[in-house]
Amino acid sequence: MINPGDTLENPVTKERLTFHRTSAQTDGESVLVETVVQPEGFVAAAHVHPHQTERFEVLSGTLGLRLGPEAVTAVAGRRLTIEPGVPHKFWNAGEDELRFLAEVRPALEFESLIETMFGLAADGKTNRKGMPNPVRLAVVARAHFETVRLPFPPAFLQRFALAVGAPFGRALGYRPTYVPATA
Repeated sequence: MINPGDTLENPVTKERLTFHRTSAQTDGESVLVETVVQPEGFVAAAHVHPHQTERFEVLSGTLGLRLGPEAVTAVAGRRLTIEPGVPHKFWNAGEDELRFLAEVRPALEFESLIETMFGLAADGKTNRKGMPNPVRLAVVARAHFETVRLPFPPAFLQRFALAVGAPFGRALGYRPTYVPATA
């Protein structure tokens, strides 16, 4: 369980998240994290939050953000809102450390997803892009489908693929959440 002040690091994507406000504190209304991305750091994959709004406020550095087909660069003081269903990905577009606040509304399973993906990366269980093997990913993605999914293919095809892949992954011992060995 995530608590205020907890910090999770992803050594693969070069992200560090510190939780300022948690789902438990807000009765599931929101999560507020301070995100630090090292130079050449990035979010693991383009994704969509089907039911959540994300608000970014850049504190320092340069945020590169792809919002659907549009590329945006934002510096300190800039605020951006990503509406539910909008495909996006971000990266550090500068040479210095990037810091921004990210608020996710409603919280849903955002904390669990971050804890799982960052834990897998910390334990060397992802590729160089921060993604676990496809069978493990199917188990995680199926459990977090209302929180995050890929922008393509359409949701119904993703559901079908996950319905096939996730049981196979569970049979191999993969679970929808992951706690790192160091925890």
